[in-house]
Amino acid sequence: MPIYEYRCESCGFQKEHLQKMSDAVLTTCPSCGSDRYIKQISAAGFQLKGSGWYATDFKGGKAKGAPASETSPPCGGHCACHPS
Repeated sequence: MPIYEYRCESCGFQKEHLQKMSDAVLTTCPSCGSDRYIKQISAAGFQLKGSGWYATDFKGGKAKGAPASETSPPCGGHCACHPS
């Protein structure tokens, strides 16, 4: 479920809410009760990994001649996020 950020235009109260995409937008501020509780626009908090369509169509390749230390993951590829 996505996390949405809301801010009250009356009192300035801010909070993140875990909601289903089908849930109604919140309008009442939990702090002051105002009906000026507005959903904020924020960046998505996910990262695409693996060999999906995005890797071949949108993901940049490794630069030619780049040192191995610049192209290798910080973990060296030997962790839970990089299967052997």
